[in-house]
Amino acid sequence: MNWYYVERGQQAGPVGDEELDKLVHSGQIKADTLVWHEGMPAWAPYGEAGSGTAAANPSAAAAAPTPEAVCSECGRIFPIDETIRHGNVRVCAACKPVFLQKLQEGAALNTGELKYAGFGIRFGAAIIDGLILGVPFLILFILVMGASVREGPGPINLLPSLLQLGLVVVQVAYQTFFWGKYGATPGKMLCKLKVVTSDGNPISYARALGRAFGEMLSGMICYIGYIMVAFDNPQRRALHDHICNTRVVYR
Repeated sequence: MNWYYVERGQQAGPVGDEELDKLVHSGQIKADTLVWHEGMPAWAPYGEAGSGTAAANPSAAAAAPTPEAVCSECGRIFPIDETIRHGNVRVCAACKPVFLQKLQEGAALNTGELKYAGFGIRFGAAIIDGLILGVPFLILFILVMGASVREGPGPINLLPSLLQLGLVVVQVAYQTFFWGKYGATPGKMLCKLKVVTSDGNPISYARALGRAFGEMLSGMICYIGYIMVAFDNPQRRALHDHICNTRVVYR
């Protein structure tokens, strides 16, 4: 189950049940912290929602002295009677005109749900990352090959192979760093994508490293691991996403 909670006046999440328990034990989420998950009629204090009373008994949240809700547009907290409800989200009075305009235009709305990236946008992000890594190495490879031809047989002939190995090492380091720290490589950042766990949480450096090696496997089998994205509905997972339990979603 995906939970959302309020931190410093802003909506945070989603987090899974296990992550929610960790936040509670660490004191980050307290009994009076507002939380919500799909199926709840409104945001409610964790002391009520965490025990299931708010979800099982909608009147419990309604009976709270000062029920509040988080605006899905600006993320701020307002008394629930100062917001309007649309589906599973609420919008404050200030954001209402923008929200209604989005509805009219059919624009994407912030519903708190994960929006999975398809094959086309992920391919575009991969092309950008490939250019960032590949162009410098291609130039260096051409220079080394030219020197190798001029020098003839000798130790310098090992450099092309070493460069190819170096490219693999740099690619793994590149992906591990950016996925672990930012959740996205520069290519994915430009395409407004990020890599997350199945419940929407950021991935760790260890999972990022495993995913980097998983991508190598996806490419080694005639890129079938990548092509799987086009046929994996609805979560659009590649082979390395299946292996590492990750998802690529829109920010």
